[in-house]
Amino acid sequence: MRFTETALQGVLLVEPDKRADERGFFARVWCQEVFELRGLNPAVAQTNVGFSSRRGTLRGLHYQRAPHDEAKLVRCTRGAVYDVVVDLRRDSATYLHWAGFELADDSHAAVYVPEGCAHGYLTLTDGAEITYQASRPYVPAAATGLRYDDPALGIRWLIEPQVISTQDQSWPLLPLEAVA
Repeated sequence: MRFTETALQGVLLVEPDKRADERGFFARVWCQEVFELRGLNPAVAQTNVGFSSRRGTLRGLHYQRAPHDEAKLVRCTRGAVYDVVVDLRRDSATYLHWAGFELADDSHAAVYVPEGCAHGYLTLTDGAEITYQASRPYVPAAATGLRYDDPALGIRWLIEPQVISTQDQSWPLLPLEAVA
């Protein structure tokens, strides 16, 4: 696996080293030992899959409040998405900065999202699917989010979002005094 630093502290692009032959390829996409050696949270408490039938579907920006905050490893397994991470860690040099990543099924790349970051994605194709591993179980009482269109964040989505849940349109705008 290749780990590439991004503009956000602790957020990494994780790409597999493919071993190809006439049959196709084989690659390792997660390894507890490698993640531990890099100082990343290797815990996997649950694995989730999200499917969106329509291009332009936006999901997020979601996170869980401490002590239920979670690390995620996000991969697009069908189609393509624009994956966005927002740093909510007050002690981070990239606090309230965001970064976006095009993830597609043919690249097999993933984004490592550390605890204390919000995450969301916008589908770039019909029939897009993501799979992600989370270091903690989902706790409904700790779940919250940020507005995808908050002017204080200034996220530049690659295409105009077309399908957005009522909940995702209703998250509060910054300031984030309640975020720890």
